[in-house]
Amino acid sequence: MRKIVFIGSGAIATAIGDVLAAKNKDEIYLLSIEDEVVEMINKMHVNTSYFPKCRLNDNLKATKDKNVLLEANVIFLAIPSTAVVGYLKENKDYINPTALIVNLAKGFGAADQIIPDSIKSFIFNPFMTLKGPSFAREIINRQDTGLTAATNDETLYKIITDVFDGTVIRTDFTTDVTGVEYASILKNIYAIVIGIIDANFDSANLRSIFITMALNEMRRLMTAFGGEEHTMYNYCGFGDFSLTSLNDMSRNRTLGLLIGKGFFNSCISDSVVLEGRIAVDVFYNKLIDNQIDTKDFPLMSELYHMLNDPNYPTRNFIKNILKS
Repeated sequence: MRKIVFIGSGAIATAIGDVLAAKNKDEIYLLSIEDEVVEMINKMHVNTSYFPKCRLNDNLKATKDKNVLLEANVIFLAIPSTAVVGYLKENKDYINPTALIVNLAKGFGAADQIIPDSIKSFIFNPFMTLKGPSFAREIINRQDTGLTAATNDETLYKIITDVFDGTVIRTDFTTDVTGVEYASILKNIYAIVIGIIDANFDSANLRSIFITMALNEMRRLMTAFGGEEHTMYNYCGFGDFSLTSLNDMSRNRTLGLLIGKGFFNSCISDSVVLEGRIAVDVFYNKLIDNQIDTKDFPLMSELYHMLNDPNYPTRNFIKNILKS
């Protein structure tokens, strides 16, 4: 039996871990930092912090012992993107050097670097990124879900297809690791934009205009920083963008709805740490650093000014973009 370890015990780790545990073919562990969570999962088979009404499979185990990583065959990174690099640096001696590391985190790693670039100087394991339209609540309820697996070593794809064989999780494949990472970050930004539009107008026509603009900006930004255009047509591209932008379970869309309804001020701006909120600043500054005209990306630019200018009149957001 393989030993599969999820670093993290949050929603996505619990959901995918439960799906894999139900196969009863591998040992599945959630590596947590919380005593209460470990006890709940091991003794009562629940994780009430995320799925209070869902009984977890008996084969799903939780532990606080990092030594479990030494024997892991597959390690899923299922903690916030801002914590991934620091965690791996601190605990690299626990990582089995032959284990396949699979990144589930959607966001930048160190500074403005994507996670694979941030860890390649000190982690030398086989690596894969796995992203797509995947609400954890639907995964744990056994709704079919598509994820894009990206790795430079095509032989690793067989491992992940075997891991998910017989489950509700299906995958497509690309070697464009950079594009998949950027797509998973960009969709959060444009989900905020679509949320703002929907908060102000119940207009299918207007929404379609902005969806088209958003997809074009995503495509051009992704390719500008090393991704490949075809990646937009994988699960991680159009699929993840549509899920995040058009469903109210999305936190970034919800932020856009709150902004559009006027429930946004400098205090909230300083405290919000959602992936999309962080990514707007990073991408805007990357455009400037690379001498790319921000006016060529009106959705990104206008959102940046709205989030960073305390005197920005929200009512002008849509008008400013349409006249650009």
